[in-house]
Amino acid sequence: MEEGKTIEIIGWVYNKRIHGNLLFIDLRDSKGIIQITIKKGIASDKSIEIVKEINKESSIKVLGIVKKDPRAPNGVEIICKEIEVIGPSYQEFPIKPGAGTRFLFDNRHLYLRSRKVSAIMKIRSAFLDAAREWFKKNDFIEIDCPIFITAACEGGATLFPVDYFGKKVYLSQSVQLYQEAAIYGLEKVYSIQPSFRAELSRTRRHLTEFWQIEAEIAFAKLEDIMVIQEDLLNHIVHTLAEKCIEEFKILGKKIDEKIAEPPYERITYDEALEILHKNGVKIEWGDDFGADEEKVLCNQFEKPFFVTHYPRKAKAFYHMPDKERPEVVRCVDLLAPKGYGEISGGGQRIHDYEELIESIKLFNLNPKDYEWYIDLRKYGSVPHSGFGLGVERTLRWLLELPHIRSACLFPRTPSRVYP
Repeated sequence: MEEGKTIEIIGWVYNKRIHGNLLFIDLRDSKGIIQITIKKGIASDKSIEIVKEINKESSIKVLGIVKKDPRAPNGVEIICKEIEVIGPSYQEFPIKPGAGTRFLFDNRHLYLRSRKVSAIMKIRSAFLDAAREWFKKNDFIEIDCPIFITAACEGGATLFPVDYFGKKVYLSQSVQLYQEAAIYGLEKVYSIQPSFRAELSRTRRHLTEFWQIEAEIAFAKLEDIMVIQEDLLNHIVHTLAEKCIEEFKILGKKIDEKIAEPPYERITYDEALEILHKNGVKIEWGDDFGADEEKVLCNQFEKPFFVTHYPRKAKAFYHMPDKERPEVVRCVDLLAPKGYGEISGGGQRIHDYEELIESIKLFNLNPKDYEWYIDLRKYGSVPHSGFGLGVERTLRWLLELPHIRSACLFPRTPSRVYP
């Protein structure tokens, strides 16, 4: 801002202070906070009365003169000449310092005005921009897939049923199956879309509605998608460190650019099981890892790490069995260190026609429900692999958030669907 210039700005009253004949307003907008100084003799009498009566979070328009002042936020203040109220706050703003977590989420529609919440949302936006930047640079095509589905991609027990003109359909758990169709024309695709899972898990890392960055690649094997995930996540972290300096400052955080630098350690499910047993965790071979087991595992690592080759019965029907050891599949989970757990899951898909039908039956599913998906193996099928990176889970790790619900605008959990 040019000192001495008369400008007009609009925003919301973030704070107000009165010191005799000198009044101050901290005015906020999406870019930050600027101090408005209201002095008798410069500001109109009407403007002074407005400032005395105005409530926090009223929206106002200010006409004033730019002045540099090292004591002011950002070293600049506006000397007010006129103030106009655009939208008054009719009563005292309910969000106050020290408010409880439940109250803040019950009033999420108002709490979104918090500088910390705004900072998280800006980082989230930059996170998705960085992901898109990486995919475009590496010749991926962005596609949008259906939200209404007729058959489960993951477990049938976690489907949300929807009445679709008298027919039962479900909300999508993942866009993977549709991406697999797309690779036969586009080869490398990605989507950034919501997923829905009716899990009654009440943990710090579960949401019933969450966003994933999903990708599917033709002619790719398990090893290929691990390299892709390393490079993608590393690019995202470096981009956030460069472009979100102010937002991290507001959150009182400092991102370590080296935290996601490749390569990431790779361990098998069997090796992970050994680590758990050595740490006193009772778990049988064949059981999938839950939040408790993953927390123990993740506390052994300082950087993200991959766990591969889970037991076939612990994963979905479409994962390719390992030829040398058919009881395990060529799948991979990417886990974040320091107890944050799984942030990405993926693997190599079964691409053989007969093998896919056999697997569908093995999992007690009806091949008729997957006719179009099976069709993909009848006409020029190729090896292919993919993954889904959880947006909120990854942000929770990078920002060290106490709960995943802070990483999205309006969280949905088994106990929360309002506002």
